[in-house]
Amino acid sequence: MVDEQLLKILVCPENKTPVALVEADVIERANAAINTGKLKNRSGSVVEEKIDEGLLREDKAYLYPIRDGIPIMLIDEAIPFDQLS
Repeated sequence: MVDEQLLKILVCPENKTPVALVEADVIERANAAINTGKLKNRSGSVVEEKIDEGLLREDKAYLYPIRDGIPIMLIDEAIPFDQLS
């Protein structure tokens, strides 16, 4: 679980808009897509490692994965959210 104080200061590294934790069903869908090898990150690489939580950019364009309580706030690691709709 990500620290609440950290969540308050995190923003998208690309456009500095706020991010928010996503619901558990989004994480379930993401991990199901990871299991089938169909989820790609922004750089076009297949996401191979499951995620524990995720931070969704305010415009709902990208999901930043959280693994072991650590937000992965790298632009290329962001997951285009339209893959999960």
